[in-house]
Amino acid sequence: MKSFLAVCLTAFTVSLHAAVTTNQPSSLTLQQSLDLALKQNPQILKAKEEIRHTYGIIVEARAAALPQVTASGQYGHEDKRNLDLPPQLKPTDNLQNPWLAQIEVSQLVYSGGRVNAAIRAAKLTDQIAVLTFQRVVADTILAVRRNFYQILLDQQIVTVREESVKLLQRQLEDTQHRFDAGAVPKFNVLRAEVELANAKPSLIRAQNDLRLARESLVKLIAIDSPHTQAFTKITFDGKLLYEHRPCDLTVSLTEALKLRTELQQADKQVLLAAETIKNAQAGNKPELSLFANYGIHDYSYGNDIDQTHNGWMIGARATWNLFDGMATRGRVTQARAQREQAAYDFADAQRSIELEVRQAYADYLQALELIEAQKKTVEQADESLRLAEARFRAGSGTQLEVFSAQTALTEARSNEIQALYSYNVAIANLDRVTGRTVKSTP
Repeated sequence: MKSFLAVCLTAFTVSLHAAVTTNQPSSLTLQQSLDLALKQNPQILKAKEEIRHTYGIIVEARAAALPQVTASGQYGHEDKRNLDLPPQLKPTDNLQNPWLAQIEVSQLVYSGGRVNAAIRAAKLTDQIAVLTFQRVVADTILAVRRNFYQILLDQQIVTVREESVKLLQRQLEDTQHRFDAGAVPKFNVLRAEVELANAKPSLIRAQNDLRLARESLVKLIAIDSPHTQAFTKITFDGKLLYEHRPCDLTVSLTEALKLRTELQQADKQVLLAAETIKNAQAGNKPELSLFANYGIHDYSYGNDIDQTHNGWMIGARATWNLFDGMATRGRVTQARAQREQAAYDFADAQRSIELEVRQAYADYLQALELIEAQKKTVEQADESLRLAEARFRAGSGTQLEVFSAQTALTEARSNEIQALYSYNVAIANLDRVTGRTVKSTP
């Protein structure tokens, strides 16, 4: 039996892994990665459920303002020695076994504003949940874009490092041939070997950074991989490009203060705190409700259970908590303090958003300057290496000049790629901090 279960479990695991592998895409673009994240990112899914949760709060709060229908019934047996009867009356079966059934409809008429405040508070909570969902979506979009750009950066850095290693490998082979021909000393060969050995660790680190960046994005977009697979085999297609987008700080600040969901959330929290005060103040106000019921019960002075009385009743109920030990006063004090805290949070959120926009705009300006500074550097470094190699082959240059030119070319290419990455990330950050990211509502 155990072996049979083990075989079934193994088959299920294999089939599960096969299903996961089948569903796993072989390659993804940026847009495809964003679509997957919006569809299955755990934080987005949790935010959706929170909206459903707050909708349930609205339904619950609204229930107090709607008619209430209740049904009740009772049956019991009482010891005849416990019956309080005149001496001339004997205990009856119905007195010893009383029963009754009743249905009642009641409607709350006045509650000091408590119910209305609770309904408005529930609706504000729901609106806050929707804004939270939009914030999570915007954060996820930014995270996916940054991770995707990081992968593109790491892929190009790996390419640059690989080209550098190949150039140094060719340089070593050329130097070895020249040494064999007696044109250069052994020192040149050793120097070329050292330069090649020094370039390989950078390539290894770049390859590992690329692996980790891929795994980070796969986790973010919630793609499951087979446990037997060491690293994801998904390739991410794209290229870091420079597409100039003019931005203005004043316009960005205006957009942020108008569109950022965090500021709208803080404003809703102030309104929610105000409703909490009204709810707390209702504690020392009267409550009035109307009711109507219809009931049936046995005839107490008979011995037949089928002997009954029935009828209806209408009326009103009123309660007023004249003194509650100052509990209401305490709740009102707490609610007012929370409102003041919410007001402080709103002001602080506004300042934080303005700071975020200024920081993002500063990064944008820096990225533009880096792009401008790197426009011709790679071409110049490439030409410098070509000339250094030509001089070295002609015997008028040194090996050190060639290695210096090679290092400069690698650095120039790396800086160019880094500048493109910084610009694309700066644009993504500006979209996020200004609230331009497309909003979604489930």
